[in-house]
Amino acid sequence: MQTPASSSSPSGAPSRRLDASTLATLPAAVARPGYDRRDLEIGIVHLGVGAFQRAHQAAYTDALLETQFGAWGIAGVSLRSPDTRDALEPQDGLYTVAVRDADGERLRVIGCLLELLVAHEDPEAVLERMCRPSVRIVTLTVTEKGYCHDPATGALNEDHPDIRHDLDNPAKPRTAIGFLAEALSRRRAAGLPPFTVLSCDNLPSNGDTVAGILRRFAELRGADFGVWVAESVACPNSMVDRIVPATTEADRARVSQSLGVQDAWPVVTEPFTQWVVEDRFPAGRPAWETVGVELVADVHPYETMKLRLLNGSHSTIAYLGYLAGYETVSDTMADPVFATLVRNLMDRETGPTLHMPPGADMKQYKDALIARFRNPALRHRTWQIAMDGTQKLPQRLLNPIRDRLAAGLSIDRLALAVAAWMRYVAGTDEAGKPIDVRDPLAAKLAEIAASTAGDPDRLAEALFGLAAVFGEDLPRDPRFTGPVTAALNRLFAEGARAVVAATA
Repeated sequence: MQTPASSSSPSGAPSRRLDASTLATLPAAVARPGYDRRDLEIGIVHLGVGAFQRAHQAAYTDALLETQFGAWGIAGVSLRSPDTRDALEPQDGLYTVAVRDADGERLRVIGCLLELLVAHEDPEAVLERMCRPSVRIVTLTVTEKGYCHDPATGALNEDHPDIRHDLDNPAKPRTAIGFLAEALSRRRAAGLPPFTVLSCDNLPSNGDTVAGILRRFAELRGADFGVWVAESVACPNSMVDRIVPATTEADRARVSQSLGVQDAWPVVTEPFTQWVVEDRFPAGRPAWETVGVELVADVHPYETMKLRLLNGSHSTIAYLGYLAGYETVSDTMADPVFATLVRNLMDRETGPTLHMPPGADMKQYKDALIARFRNPALRHRTWQIAMDGTQKLPQRLLNPIRDRLAAGLSIDRLALAVAAWMRYVAGTDEAGKPIDVRDPLAAKLAEIAASTAGDPDRLAEALFGLAAVFGEDLPRDPRFTGPVTAALNRLFAEGARAVVAATA
C-alpha cells in the first residue's frame, strides 16, 4: 500500500506545502486552476477517490471549469483507507498531475477536488453530502471487488458480509452500494430527484452492472424502493482509459522539487486519455464533451474494445512478464518476443471478436496501445496490474475465449494468458521466491496452491472449480481446459519467456 509523505521534509526537499496559499508561488511552467475555487459548488460526489480518478475524471472536470465555471466541484470519498484524505486535506485538496513520456514531464495542479471524506470514520457525513440538492452525479472507481458481485454473472453477492451488514444497518453502510441506496432512499423521502450513478470502473457494461446490483439491493430493502430505483435512477455505461501507475517516493520528490513546494500525493500518468460515456443524465451534467469526453448513445463497443485490447493485453503482460522477471510493463515490452505476442494477441485473437461502429480505427488504436505499453517514463509494475485477477479474468480474457470457442476458433495466446495467471497464483516465482498474491480470493488460492503442491494438472483442475471466475461452461469444455492445462505444464517446465517465444 502507498503511504502519504509526511509534512516534514527530507533533506533538500521544499519546506512549504502545496496549498491555496502557495499556488501563486509555483513556477510559470506549472499549470494551475484559472478559476476561483471559493465560488465553486460541489455537484459531484466520487466514491473511491484514488490515483486513477484524480488523473482522469477530476482532470477532465478541472479542464472544463477553466472555460465553463459552474456547480461541478467534487467531493471525494475514501471507502477504506484515509491515506488520500490525510495527504490532501492539508493541501486544501490540491494535487499535481504529472504527465510523463519519453520527451519529459508536464505538471498541472488540479483544483476541483474540494472536500475529502473517509466513509468508515463518519458515514453520516458522506450520506449528508450525497443528499444535498446541489449533488447531481455520484461517480465511482471502487474496483471490481467494490461492487460485491459475482464477476461471472454480474449479480449482487447477497451473502457478502458487507452487503449483509449494510442491509441490517442502512444508516451506517460500508459498501458503495450501501451508500448509494441509503442516499437515494433519503433523497426520495425528502422529495429530491435522484442523482445519476456513473461507474468509471473496468467492468463489462459497468452502468448496467451497477444498475442491476443497486436495484437488487434496493429490492432487498423493500419492494417499492426497488421499483423506484429501477424506474428513476440513471446509470449510464462508460469506458475509461488512462494508465496511472502507483505514485512512488521518487515521484513525490521529483514533482515537489519542480513545484518548489511539497506535494504529498501527486499522480503520474501518460499523455493518452479517453472517456466514452452514454449521454443519460436526467439531473444534468458538466459539458464534458467540450474537453474531449465522447458522449455516445451506446458505449458497449468501445468498452469491449478497451477491455479486450488494452486490459486483456495488460493482464497478459503482467502475469507472463512478472514470471519472466520483468518489473514493469515497459521492461516486458522491450523484450521482442513479448511485444510480438501482445501484437499477435490483439491482431489474431482478441481483435477479431470485436464489432466496432463504422469509422472506428482499430489499427490506430492497437498501434497506440503498443506505444503506450512501451512508454519508459511510466514505471507501471507488473505486480500491480496482476492484483485482483479473479475479478479481472472474466471480462478481460474469458469472455473473448467464449466468443472464439463459439466461432470454432483457436485460443492459443489467450489460453497461455490464463495459464500464466494460474502459474502466478501458485504463489512462487520461477526462482522459487514467494509471490505476494493480492486478490479477494487470496486465501482460497493459497489453499489450492498448497493442496496441489506444484502439480500443474491438479492445480489447473482445482482452479477450474472456481465457478465465480470460470462459470459453469468453460470448465466443462475441453477446447478450453486442454490448451490452458497444456500451457500451464509448459510454464512450469520451461519458464515463461521460453513459452512466450514459442507461442508468439
